[in-house]
Amino acid sequence: MTVPAFELRDVEYRYQGVIALAGLSLVIPQGKRVVLLGANGSGKSTLLRLLDALYFPAAGQVLAFGEALDARRMANEDACFAFRRRVGFVFQNPDMQLFNASVFDELAFGPLQLHWPAERIRQQVETTLESMGLAHLRNRAPHRLSGGEKKRVALASVLILDPEVLLLDEPTASLDPESESQLIDTLIDWGGGAKTIVMATHDLDIVEDVADICVVMQQGRVIAQGTPGEILGDEELLGRTGLIHAHRHRHSHSGGAAHRHHHLHHGTRSTMPGATSKLVWRPLPRRKPEDA
Repeated sequence: MTVPAFELRDVEYRYQGVIALAGLSLVIPQGKRVVLLGANGSGKSTLLRLLDALYFPAAGQVLAFGEALDARRMANEDACFAFRRRVGFVFQNPDMQLFNASVFDELAFGPLQLHWPAERIRQQVETTLESMGLAHLRNRAPHRLSGGEKKRVALASVLILDPEVLLLDEPTASLDPESESQLIDTLIDWGGGAKTIVMATHDLDIVEDVADICVVMQQGRVIAQGTPGEILGDEELLGRTGLIHAHRHRHSHSGGAAHRHHHLHHGTRSTMPGATSKLVWRPLPRRKPEDA
């Protein structure tokens, strides 16, 4: 039986005494794409940082590939090196990751740390630049890129290492529709669909495209888990966890009368006569980063 990529057992984590994760238990199988859903403050980003061994729990246990993922293990240089080769993390804010003089150097940095031969690095950087649509930016300084370009470079700098597990925090935030589509295609195709992906997102429009498993979090706990169809079809759950909301508005076909019904953060629910409670996803226009 294949061991899980990660297993969390009654994990607790606090920020200056404030509980971020409260007795959280979760199993993440290898080779599955897992989406973490929840309102701001639900614990999604904290969970990702524990999975990447950037944080360690105050109580409970985190296992990675069947072994304890704790400060003692990561203090061992060989164990830390082996873990970092297997797990990659793309932050929500790409400026936290990009620090080299050029895009080429950003992609080459990780392989250099792994002591790849120079020719292999050059070939793999060029291949990755082409596959990610970044070849024309190879000599550009990262701070001169657009928000979408920065996100693609940050992702490319991780994918070039071909990790077994990819962790992503709000990867589509601030992306225009074209950039979002390119990123989703990359995630779907990466590793022939056999890699493990754990992604935190508010964007319900992309869930059915990228997820095998949805995990809903609230107040530092897992409160629901299932297939995208099961989770997205549970309107009561989505409303209770702040993933959809209701507000008053008017429709011209109703004579201008105001009424309330649920809306998604990044989509709309069908309100056609006779519609059931099943959610029908239609994308809303997103602002480009320069319009934000």
